[in-house]
Amino acid sequence: MLKKSLFGMIISVSLIIILFTPAFAQDPYLIGVTMGVTGAGSEPLAPVKDALDIYFKEINAKGGINGHPVKILIEDNLNEPSRAATQAKQLVTQNQVVLLILASLSSCYAPVVQVVEQYNVPLLFLGVCPPEVYPPKADPNQYCSTAFGIKFDSRFAIPFIREEAKGPLKLALEAMNVPLSRNEIDWAEELAKGMGIEIVDKVVTPPPTVDYTPFATKIKGSGPNWVYTYGPWGMEVRTFEALRKLGWKGKYLAYGHIQAEDELRRLKDDDFYVFGTNAFFSDNTGTHKRIKEVSEKEKTIYPYTQLTDGWIGSTVIEDVLKRVSWPPTPEKVREAMNQTKVDTKGLKGGPITWTKDNHYRAVSYYRAYKWDSKKNRIVIAKDWTPVEVK
Repeated sequence: MLKKSLFGMIISVSLIIILFTPAFAQDPYLIGVTMGVTGAGSEPLAPVKDALDIYFKEINAKGGINGHPVKILIEDNLNEPSRAATQAKQLVTQNQVVLLILASLSSCYAPVVQVVEQYNVPLLFLGVCPPEVYPPKADPNQYCSTAFGIKFDSRFAIPFIREEAKGPLKLALEAMNVPLSRNEIDWAEELAKGMGIEIVDKVVTPPPTVDYTPFATKIKGSGPNWVYTYGPWGMEVRTFEALRKLGWKGKYLAYGHIQAEDELRRLKDDDFYVFGTNAFFSDNTGTHKRIKEVSEKEKTIYPYTQLTDGWIGSTVIEDVLKRVSWPPTPEKVREAMNQTKVDTKGLKGGPITWTKDNHYRAVSYYRAYKWDSKKNRIVIAKDWTPVEVK
């Protein structure tokens, strides 16, 4: 009789535990990611995985979002378009994710977009932002929170060069022969000519290029005192180093990819400028300190200085999911994304704001950095400058 009573108590206690334990592991928010973790061109994209991993590990340790964990399903597409499309379809149809993330080379964009359009699932780009996210009529399923902004970046870069030159300006331009890079440099050329700036050369390099000396030789021979380059970081920095080896003494402006901050410290050249929409860790804000602390604690593969875009994207995802009632659906997620205003907490010059017609941001804030040999540190060459997105 005692054994039966004891057994009954155990069963009763077990039922109480089951009834009152939150359905945590069984009911997660499912987010799918297809990205270039490895493979050619993965260097500026792979750190996104580190950021997603450590950010949502902390979120889940604190109880998740609205009482539910966030499960990030990450697939490595090797930056291969067909693989990215297959993974996107699997994540949407089999895993039934409510949000898809793409962090890959632009060659993967079209096949993945085709999948999300077919199944009507929102897509967040954590790579170069495509023009489809821009106003006045953004694609209903495409959103972007990262730093790049084609046809907006050069609106800061060209006026900055003219202002910084403080005298006669002879400008050379460089792009890689891929659509995004070449289109932006063509746009920069148009802007520069409209401002009366003399363009002495425009060089387009093939991908991939091992030795940039021939291109640097051509640029130097045209006699510029400034060079503006927009493309993959390898092209930007190797052309600069080749120019310096050839004895060129001019000033150089490059788009500030995730490697830029560490590279400024390595090169220690007062006339090498980088610009972008992300604040450098040399600013030492509270958020920068937090990213550094978590990155070092979790021993991320990539240095904390390369985690900003992934961290910002994670912040946006958290904000969106907080406003999605349970059970989540792609429709509810899309509705929340269309009403987004995220405080970037010092990682950018302003918030990321999305509306139904604008899935990029209302204002893009740019900042330029350089090395200062006298101070022996990175300094701000030009502080946050707003460029309205419309």
